[in-house]
Amino acid sequence: MTSSGTTTPSGAPDAGRAAEAGTGAGAGTGAGPGAGARSAAEVADAVVVGAGIGGLVAAHTLAERGLRVVVLEAADRAGGPIRGGSFRSLPGVPLDLGAESFAVRGGVVERLVAELGLTVEAPAGLSAWGYAAERAFPLPAGGVLGIPARPWAADVRRAIGWPGVLRASLDRVLPARMVDPTDLGTLTRSRLGARVADRLVTPVAAGVHSAPLDRLDVAAVAPGLLDAYARTGSLSRAVAALRAAAPPGSAVRGIDGGVHALVSTLVDRLDVRFGARVDGVERLGGAERLDAADAAGGTEQPAGPAWLVRTANGTLLRTPRLVLATRTDFGPLPSANAEIGPLHRDRSADGPISVQGTDVAARALVPPASPERGADIWLVTLLLDAPELDAAPRGSGMLVAPGTAPGAVRAKALTHATAKWPWLARRVRDVVGPGVHVVRLSYGRMGEPTPEPTTQEAARDASALLGVDLTGRVRDSLHQRWDGALPPPTPAYRAAVQEFETAVRAEPGLDVTGGWIAGTGLAAIVGHARRTAERLRAQVAG
Repeated sequence: MTSSGTTTPSGAPDAGRAAEAGTGAGAGTGAGPGAGARSAAEVADAVVVGAGIGGLVAAHTLAERGLRVVVLEAADRAGGPIRGGSFRSLPGVPLDLGAESFAVRGGVVERLVAELGLTVEAPAGLSAWGYAAERAFPLPAGGVLGIPARPWAADVRRAIGWPGVLRASLDRVLPARMVDPTDLGTLTRSRLGARVADRLVTPVAAGVHSAPLDRLDVAAVAPGLLDAYARTGSLSRAVAALRAAAPPGSAVRGIDGGVHALVSTLVDRLDVRFGARVDGVERLGGAERLDAADAAGGTEQPAGPAWLVRTANGTLLRTPRLVLATRTDFGPLPSANAEIGPLHRDRSADGPISVQGTDVAARALVPPASPERGADIWLVTLLLDAPELDAAPRGSGMLVAPGTAPGAVRAKALTHATAKWPWLARRVRDVVGPGVHVVRLSYGRMGEPTPEPTTQEAARDASALLGVDLTGRVRDSLHQRWDGALPPPTPAYRAAVQEFETAVRAEPGLDVTGGWIAGTGLAAIVGHARRTAERLRAQVAG
């Protein structure tokens, strides 16, 4: 379901719209519908609650199998962490105001893009940079989340110095048992030392996941790394093995016209009902089970148990397949006819998914305990008159380690968007000519307040990071807030999520997906949503 984040040109978020987007929180179930109303309910082959990217992909996957799918979304827009916009001065040039790329691992997003008739775009062949200890440096090539494959390489040495290189090189001779895999921070420090953790891994991993290293579960953020370590006995060798197995070229891709084109294309193809806040879900049984006569208007209605979904405006839908693509928060239940509720916000990679209030009837389900709140994120996108940036002096962008000195850069990342994405550079150049650039800065770290950065602060940070004085050279700006990002993938939280998924799947015709379940990034969310839809399709076969 969609974010409560708001976009404002050169200013503060629209608080009124943000408040309105959250009006569904904690909605009660009230009295259930009577038998007559239930029998008159609209019948669908599947219902998806939530039009975030996970919900949309699950619905698309089911619809591609010939099912009639209804998507219910409480807010007035879809997409969750994926959102598009434009500068007032360049209304014809689309911009990504949320997720702007996706990982190529598994190929799941690329296949979806091809299915939708969109065009995958590779980023320009520029290196990314890091910023730590008040200096900029190219990030070493061939790493995983900043962990280097060759600790003695020249680009690693420039970042961590000889003392860091000497400590990190011990990884190749230390016994394999000398490791602490509790989290990404302890893993890196135990094998490679503090300089690698602080100057390389912290800017990359903490920048991507908006959380400190000690909150990041290794298996969740670096799939396969621990298995590779078990085989090689060395963390740097494990990274080298993963990189060798990866396809050549960049590990990320974008979409011509912006990643947000995914959302608009999916919405155009699906039956998405906005303003449809779900406030009740009930499992039907006995005489109310679906039978073949219920198939009117649907394409594949198997006989058996069904779900009744009620929206706040009184609409009722009956379906044998129900996907909850929104963050759930409820306690254990004693029986299959007990109620659970309410559903709250689905925390996405960059921001929250909007509120859907609902109750679900199910067996005893023990969901994850209320997780630690993620970071509030501000994105500031600048349109700059800066011919000096034509040469891309800091590559495609920078990841920033936390600074402690007074006046230190507060941004956690910078993307030089017109250097990174050829499609955007072409469109900007076609409209305003050469020498004009788009730069995006990201603010917000877990456990710290995130006051809105001003345009002037963003320009100062960009000047420090890019090494170019940008004072007085901002032509336009956009401010986007994502209020409460995805909870950090701590080992305990990921284990609780897996346990919860197993319990939900024991309920016939019910499944869950979304960023709060799948983790960070489009590749993770799209892959999870695909598997969820296929599993539900196979489980409830017509």
